[in-house]
Amino acid sequence: MEFRQIQYFVCLYEEGTVTRAAKRLNIVQPALSMQIAKLEDELGQRLFDRSPQGMQPTSAGRQMYRLFLPILRDFAHAREQILRTDGELGGHVSVGMIASIAQGVLSDALIEFAERHPKVNVTVTDGYSAVLADWVAGGQIEAAIINKPRRPLALNVEHIADEDLLLLTGVHHRQALPPSVPFRVVPTLELALPTRHHGLRGILESFAQAEDVDLAPRCETDSVVSIIKLVERTQFATLLPRVAVRRRLERGQLRSHAVVSPRLSRQVVSVTHPRRPLSPASAAFVATLTRHIRALDPEQRDAAEPAPAEDSALRAQAAEAAQARARGSA
Repeated sequence: MEFRQIQYFVCLYEEGTVTRAAKRLNIVQPALSMQIAKLEDELGQRLFDRSPQGMQPTSAGRQMYRLFLPILRDFAHAREQILRTDGELGGHVSVGMIASIAQGVLSDALIEFAERHPKVNVTVTDGYSAVLADWVAGGQIEAAIINKPRRPLALNVEHIADEDLLLLTGVHHRQALPPSVPFRVVPTLELALPTRHHGLRGILESFAQAEDVDLAPRCETDSVVSIIKLVERTQFATLLPRVAVRRRLERGQLRSHAVVSPRLSRQVVSVTHPRRPLSPASAAFVATLTRHIRALDPEQRDAAEPAPAEDSALRAQAAEAAQARARGSA
C-alpha cells in the first residue's frame, strides 16, 4: 500500500466519480482506476461499487476513509509547518459549527480571517452537536464549536461562552409580554421549536424536566432560519439564543423577552482531538470564531482578545507602541 494510493482513494471517495477525482488530482482517468484496482487487490476487498451514478463506497471503503483521512490531514499539517518560512499562515482548515452559532457570527469571522490570512482555505460544516463531536473524534474535521455535551467526551473541551436563551415573538404578536417572562408561562404560547434531535431542544427539555414544565410545540423543525421567519410573520413564539437572531433584533424585526425562574442558558464550547493538535491556521481560525462569539456578550469582551497565532501584526504594533512610550518617558 503506497501513500499515493491512499491519496487517490480519499480523493475518489470525496469526489464520487473517476472523472472528477482525476481532474482534481491532475492525472488521467486510467491511471487513477489502475491504482484503485491495485489497492483493492492488495486488500482483497472491493472499496467501491461501480454504478451509472458514480463510485459508491462499500462498507470496507467507508471504514478505510475513516481510518486514513486523519493520517492524510496530519501529513498535510506537518508539511505546511515545514514549508512555512515567511510566518504567513497557509493550508486548509476544516471545522464544524452548530447552525445557531454559524448564523450569527460565521460570515463576519470568515471575512476577517480571509483578509488576514489570504493563503488559507477554509471549510465549515454545520450539523448537530453530537454529530460534529463524532466527526472530530473520527478525524473528519479538526475542531467543532457546539453546545456543551451532557455526556463526557474523549475530546479536549474548551469553554467559549454562556449564552441566554430568549423568548422571541414577532413585532405584531397579539400578547403584550413583559420584558421578563417566567418559564412556566412559555408553554401557554403557540410554540415553534427544534425537534428532539436538535441540541437546543435537548437543553430546553432539561430545564423543562427540572421545573416540571411540559413543552408541547405546535410546530417542530430543525431549520432555525425557518423558525425565525415563522415567528416574524405569525403568532408563533420560540426560544433561541441571541446569536441566532441578533441582526433581526437590531433591525426591530423581532421582540425578545428574558426567561426567568429559571434563567435559560446554554454553554458553547470548542472540541478538538487530544492526539491531533490543531495546525497554526486552524488554531487561528478557531480563535477568530471564539472572539466573535464572546464579543456578543459585553461581559466577555475583555476575555476575547486575539489569540497569539491569530495576528502577528497586532503583536508587532503593540510592541512598537510600548517602545515609543518608553522612549517618550525617557
